[in-house]
Amino acid sequence: MRKWNASSVALLISLWITSTSIGVRAQTDPGPRPGPAGSGGPYPTLNSNEQNFFSQAFMRFLEVDSVAGTIEPGKGLGPTFNGNSCAMCHAQPAIGGSSPGLISPQNSVPNPQVALATLDGATNSVPSFISASGPVREARFIQNANGSLDGGVHGLFTIAGRTDAPGCTLAQPNFAQQLEANNVIFRIPTPLFGLGLVENTPDATLQANLAATQSARSQLGIGGSFNTSGNDGTITRFGWKAQNKSLLMFVGEAYNVEQGVSNELFPNERSAVPGCVFNATPEDASNMLNGNPSSPNYNTPLGTVSEMSSDIVNFAAFMRLSAPAAPAAPTQSTQNGASLFSKIGCALCHSPSLTTAASVFTGMGEVTYQPYSDFALHHMGGGLADGINQGAAGPDQFRTAPLWGLGQRLFFLHDGRTSNLLQAITDHASRGGCGQGDRQHDQQNCGSEANAVIHNFNMLSPSQVQDILNFLRSL
Repeated sequence: MRKWNASSVALLISLWITSTSIGVRAQTDPGPRPGPAGSGGPYPTLNSNEQNFFSQAFMRFLEVDSVAGTIEPGKGLGPTFNGNSCAMCHAQPAIGGSSPGLISPQNSVPNPQVALATLDGATNSVPSFISASGPVREARFIQNANGSLDGGVHGLFTIAGRTDAPGCTLAQPNFAQQLEANNVIFRIPTPLFGLGLVENTPDATLQANLAATQSARSQLGIGGSFNTSGNDGTITRFGWKAQNKSLLMFVGEAYNVEQGVSNELFPNERSAVPGCVFNATPEDASNMLNGNPSSPNYNTPLGTVSEMSSDIVNFAAFMRLSAPAAPAAPTQSTQNGASLFSKIGCALCHSPSLTTAASVFTGMGEVTYQPYSDFALHHMGGGLADGINQGAAGPDQFRTAPLWGLGQRLFFLHDGRTSNLLQAITDHASRGGCGQGDRQHDQQNCGSEANAVIHNFNMLSPSQVQDILNFLRSL
């Protein structure tokens, strides 16, 4: 028998890793799929009343906010903000999607946050992590100055200098200093299509789906648990860490955090420093009088449900009644990719199908849909850890990102670090630590739960890797 010394073994391992890496990286992300968006419309089975509600809610989703409603029609912007409209951030490949960008085949536009910095006289500078070619982002600080955990959103911009905010001198956060201290993490917008189906999926269905794969997941070192409400114990499922229970909670928080608009769920103004508060609160509330000038019932206590409801009710309705993104027609390559996707273990977290409960909305009850997510939390290791705790989600835990509509997305992972789908896949593997403040993960075993699956992926032939990439871009 031939004797192998440690150097020989190390050399062989090095050669294997190199050849495997080259073999995988030789394949090409097809890029965002061109052609019609295939998303952004109402769920196809809605009745006429529900379709009208969707259409009116969609128009409210497009609303642009200024401070007092004297420049742009919406009211309540600031004192700090990341955007001035829901549709500004959720725009790719259609309104309701994810971050817009220059590489879009449908709507090539620069990151709107760049121009927003000085809109209407504002005196903001553009942070270094915001660029014309990059994704829309929010910034969170990991720690407070005293070393305690922060985790909250710090608005990129303030209303200081705007013509509708006279006297406000609120300064932007010192992002350069925080970046130097490695204290900033980023999040990009999640797509909103089809979320009514997710909201109406019973907890028992999600639990049964996770239990059905327990044995197979265990063999690959995959765990999985749900984030839950601290009040009623039910499963929360919206947001990068599944931190929000419902679509109404999801939009109420976003309206307050991203645009600075106080509302009936988040009624207190953020950063309410003297000289920067211009409106009574909540700035968004149910309407006592019809505020739609085009309605025959304008300025009366009569109107449609959309006209009489707050912005956040409309935003939630737009999401709840929207149809999922339509996938591309299958090809032999994408069918091969779908089979391989399941074979190597991706589908153990990215569950291909779930079924809704009975629904008050026409045709949306007991529907089997294809989100490609189990909506559970998984440890992703130090490579993706963001140091943020949200509910039961620790610093390296994230909700399995739903993959429906992925074919037309421009940026990937929670922070938008890459536009390359292949890079996003390989970034799922990590041997790094859990991150400060993680009390839930075994500190001796803080690697990503995806490591074994990514190993399986790396063992595929170049043509098989390409089939998986083609399959994902068909979703």
